Amino acid sequence: MDSGDSNENKAFPIGETPQERGFSNVPRCYEISSSDRPSLNPKIADVVVVDLSGLNDPNQRPMIVKNIGNVCRESGFFQIINHGIPQKVLDEALGTAFEFFDLPTSEKAKYMSNDVHKPVRYGTSIKDGVDKIQFWRVFLKHYAHPLNEWIQQWPDKPQDYRQYLFHQKIFLYLSYVHCRDKMGDYVMKARHLAIEIIGAITESLGIGPKYLENKMEDGMQVMAVNCYPKCPEPQLALGLPPHSDYSCITIVLHSSCGLEIMDASDGTWHLVPELHGALQVHVGDHVEVLSNGLYKSMVHRVTLNNERTRISIASLHSMGMDEKMATAA
Repeated sequence: MDSGDSNENKAFPIGETPQERGFSNVPRCYEISSSDRPSLNPKIADVVVVDLSGLNDPNQRPMIVKNIGNVCRESGFFQIINHGIPQKVLDEALGTAFEFFDLPTSEKAKYMSNDVHKPVRYGTSIKDGVDKIQFWRVFLKHYAHPLNEWIQQWPDKPQDYRQYLFHQKIFLYLSYVHCRDKMGDYVMKARHLAIEIIGAITESLGIGPKYLENKMEDGMQVMAVNCYPKCPEPQLALGLPPHSDYSCITIVLHSSCGLEIMDASDGTWHLVPELHGALQVHVGDHVEVLSNGLYKSMVHRVTLNNERTRISIASLHSMGMDEKMATAA
């Protein structure tokens, strides 16, 4: 294992970071201020769990919509169960992500870039080599909607990430319909779910379930597949700093605990508990704008541990790049 002792103040480039190379210490450029350091025994967050099983039942939908509206107003973060995505699909998406990050650096290097507009991008930290504080994270980001326009640019290793099972001439049609194993299957189901949830959110605002439907159908889906390797000194660093999501909503699937949400009343941090099979929903900045501040965009951060690598798959959903969110009329 590298110690990194001679590189305490170095800004590490993509492919050579301590989290990628398995350093046995946390270099100084990763250390956050003492006042912001995470607790190794954090308080557990009291997170609302919304059961979506009756969302399409006319008798049950009003109560579910009301519950979603209440939690959007109070915190902007909730977990969902009975969301319709099979556990097998969730497990296979996470497994494929683990396989990608286990690839040799030479394979991942094909996608290395600091250009935030790249449709497929592998990177680390926030702005590699630019930020004064770096973060213990590696990621793969890629566009995902329309799927048939972007999927051919996704990584071809591991094989399950995208599969070419048909002749090139019919790939775009048949693979989209039949062959979206693993990551692609999850991506499509997450998008369908996001549109349903956004419909419930706008309905809870009193502007109807279809207020954003057309703009979301033509909008963006960006996948942020995050890897937080084991950290030798998790009390000194973060996987991601405090932030809110620049999206309408974000749906997150993760392999283990690590997400902390901020209690806006006192600025304290609380760990989101594990709930097997559940997905996390973050209200994004765009919905806060749409609601004129009535609904909150949740501030969150990612902590680390020294026992296991953590994977999270964030599916960010927003309107088109040329669209601007405005307060609902």
